[in-house]
Amino acid sequence: MSDSHESQIRVRYAETDRMGLLHHANYFVYFEAGRTEMLRARGVSYRDVEDTGFFLVIIDLGCKYKRPARYDDLLTLRTTVERVTHVKIVHKYELFRDGELLAEGHSTLACVDRDGRPQALPEILR
Repeated sequence: MSDSHESQIRVRYAETDRMGLLHHANYFVYFEAGRTEMLRARGVSYRDVEDTGFFLVIIDLGCKYKRPARYDDLLTLRTTVERVTHVKIVHKYELFRDGELLAEGHSTLACVDRDGRPQALPEILR
């Protein structure tokens, strides 16, 4: 099983600002989609995880913007698991257009129960 996954994303008009550029907040939406698709490629969905009583919450999130993405660009998002601890998963994101790096991001997710108490990651996430 690979520690990285690539997804294709086309920038939709509704995701852009008045200048036709991908709005900065939507990079985080793409990162979430990357995590979701990475899990799905491994045969697991977030719904499966949540149905067993485990929830992943963002405790750290960031992005460095290097070049803008524009309406109708076809982008490649590489999502990589950088580190897994007893309770946390750290992801790295690289967003490309035609091989050019547009943005780099990171997130740290913590595993909690329905009441928000930290829990050990279930086996399916390790």
